[in-house]
This record gives sequence, structure tokens and C-alpha cells, in this order.
Amino acid sequence: MKFPVAFPSLRKLALAAAILAVMGFPVTRVLAVNAADPTKVDHSEPIVLRNDPRLNLHLGTERLVMANGLQPSMICTAKGTLVVQAQRTDKPEPSKRISYPCEIGTVVSRDGGATWTEFPRKPGENGLNFEGGVIQLRSGRILALDTYITPGKSEGTGEGQIYYSDDDWHTLQGPVDNAFSIPGVNYKGSTDDYGRPHQAARLHRRMLELPNGDLLTTAYCWFHGDESPVYYMPTLWKGRTILLRSSDQGRNWKLVSTVAVDAKLTPEGFGEPGIARISKGPHAGRLRVYMRSGRDLYETWSDDEGATWAAPRPVNFGVVDVHRTQDWAEMFRGVVDKDGKPIDMEGNFVDPDVIELRSGVLVLAVGARIPARACWPRAGFARNGDYLAVSLDQGETWSHIVQLVSGVLTTHYMAIEETPTDNELFVTYDLGDWSTGKGRSIFGRPLKLEVTTAVK
Repeated sequence: MKFPVAFPSLRKLALAAAILAVMGFPVTRVLAVNAADPTKVDHSEPIVLRNDPRLNLHLGTERLVMANGLQPSMICTAKGTLVVQAQRTDKPEPSKRISYPCEIGTVVSRDGGATWTEFPRKPGENGLNFEGGVIQLRSGRILALDTYITPGKSEGTGEGQIYYSDDDWHTLQGPVDNAFSIPGVNYKGSTDDYGRPHQAARLHRRMLELPNGDLLTTAYCWFHGDESPVYYMPTLWKGRTILLRSSDQGRNWKLVSTVAVDAKLTPEGFGEPGIARISKGPHAGRLRVYMRSGRDLYETWSDDEGATWAAPRPVNFGVVDVHRTQDWAEMFRGVVDKDGKPIDMEGNFVDPDVIELRSGVLVLAVGARIPARACWPRAGFARNGDYLAVSLDQGETWSHIVQLVSGVLTTHYMAIEETPTDNELFVTYDLGDWSTGKGRSIFGRPLKLEVTTAVK
């Protein structure tokens, strides 16, 4: 069920823009403000698609986290402080270092997500984009990586930035330069997925602290020889996912291995990885990585701290199939792309975020774009949206699945974190999109899991 929210049609927006232009008003700014209005988005109610009788999942009330935000990243500290970052409509500050094409905003909640306050950036700086990973170490220090690794001074090296907080994100120190050793990396040649120059590798989502204090994180990038074009943008190459390790709290990182690469297997290569480390059960110590591929969600795992990896395979949830084009074909009959060609009818899983709770339960958040590139002009297919999946057997099966957002505009990016109370989480997601004028904001919900069967 959708909550009815009134919003102007694109035709009305265009007419308003024309009138404003004649009157001399800044049209782009006015439309951006309109698009960023959180009251203009459509909402949907969560749907349980697969129910595991061994657990109950309680969803709290939806809350506005950040107006004018898209594609959240998040951390929850040991004190319960929630920190969320997301893309805004304003342009970034001029900078010699690569930055995201729009401003990255940060908000903080110290009351479980009920209220949020702006965390300011230093004047004239773009500051941290912790899509690259953020973690609270066992020492209590919060460590965050900027997402971009830029070319180093010599072949196979890279340069990044790291930030710290020792006071529960009341203040943030940095940036401090850090270094990467990635033999074989190729920063030049491919664009990003908008066709823009992109001389960088991308750190993504999470860091893990191993029992000995070393850190692991994932990135996606290109190596020399990774020059297969993506079907929808020939200037964009299919990428690979890699694993990096640091023995000095993030100041220096070395390549451990390629997690997944196969130009023939997937439309986009392997990107947007999420990583978790299993602490319980017969495979304690196993690393699990989930990746976007341009179609299916892929998974792989390692039992030797990332030295070797299983062959990547699709994850089959059994409740949504991005290849069943017959289910939505009638909705898109006659629809063409910007070049007048028939649209790509298949779907695409994007941006998995995975976390092992302290109880050993594994929770995965992932978006399903159906169809992959036409889900914004027509978002209404029921299985188009955002999903939460729960595993009680360390990711072998996903026995409880909730569709959190269904059939409304979203970019399909989410973030999940466990709070200081065991099996209680906070999940964030966006409603709206970049350009339709139908609103865009980050929302969130508290979640509580009650598990009647202990995870072994």
C-alpha cells in the first residue's frame, strides 16, 4: 500500500520552470529545492515475502533522517550514536582531489534516530565521504576512509585519506594521507557510469578488525587488461573487486587478492562489494563478500583470510528474479531509451550491505532495480525496491526476507547497523531520485530481531 502524497507532474514542473525563467528567477535552484522536498516522495509499506518461524522481525516507525539526501552510508557507535552520510543536490567545493559530483552531507543522532542534527564540514572543504568504510575499533577510536584512492607517485601505488574521532563523533580529525600498494591497478582509461573521467579506485562499504588488530576492506577498480566495455556505456569498463589489508590502523594498505573478476560472466564486472566476517558456526573466521554485477547479486567466500576465494555465484533469494522479464513486460510495452531503442528489460541488484550481528545472525540489505535502467520513469512494479534478508546459518540460506520499499521511487541504496542492544538495528534508505522532481530524502527505521533458535 502506498501513502498518498501529492506532487506536481513533470509537465507542471517544466511549465513552472519556463515561467520562472521568463521572470528571471534561478530555475535550476528552484527545481532542486522542489526535488529535495521530503514531503513529495511516495512511501510504501514493508512486505514479508518469506517468513522464518524461528524469528520475529519488528519494524519501527519510519523517520526522516536527512532531507535532500540519496544513497546513505552509516555507522552506529558503541554509545548508540548514529552517523549518516548521503548525496545532496549542491555542488562540491572546488578541489584538486577527486570528489563526488555533489555535496556529501552528514547528520548525527544521539537518541536512536528520533532526531538528527547537521555535522558541519570545514569551510571550503569537501571533507570525508565514508562510503569508503567506517569502523569503531576495539580501542574505541572511530576510523573512516574516504572512498577515493587516487594514483600514487609510482606504478601500482595509490593515495587516500583517513579521518579519526576519539570522542564519539563530536569532533572529527583529518584528513591524514594514507598509502596503498595495489600492483597491477590501472587508474586510467575507464570513465565512471556517467561517462565522466574517473582516475581513481573506490573503497566501499565496510572495514573489519581481525582478532590480531589488522584491518581488512574491499575496493573495486580496474587492473591492466580490464578493458571490456559495459553494454550501456562503452567508455565504462567492467571492474573487479579486491581485498586490502592494513597492519597499522589504516595508514598503509596492501593488496591481499582479487576477490572476483570475470569479464564474460557479468554485464558490469564485480563492484560495490560488502564484506562480513563469520564469528560462529562450523566456518568461524570465514569472510563473505557480496557484490553488484549488473544483473544478479553475487557472493563468494574465503576461509584463509582472503588469500583465496570460491568461484563467485549468484545469490538466489527465491522471492525476486531480475531475469523474469515476462512479469513486468506489459508495464513497459513500447518504452524506448534515450536513443529510441527498446529498453533493457532485465533487472539489476545493487549495493549490498551485509553485517553479522553479535548473536551470529547475518543480515543483508540490497536493492533490486526492475528494470535495471527504466525503474525511475516507471517505478511501480511490485518487486522493484529495497530488501532485507536474514540468515541463521552464516549466509548459506536466507530464510526470512522483507521488502522494505516496494514499487516507489528509490535509488535502491541502503545501510544497516546494529545498535548497542543485541539484535536491534537501524536501517536507512532513500526515497525519490536524482532528477524527476518527485522529492528525495533519506529515511530510516529501527528494527528488532527476536530469534527463538540460537545460532550455532
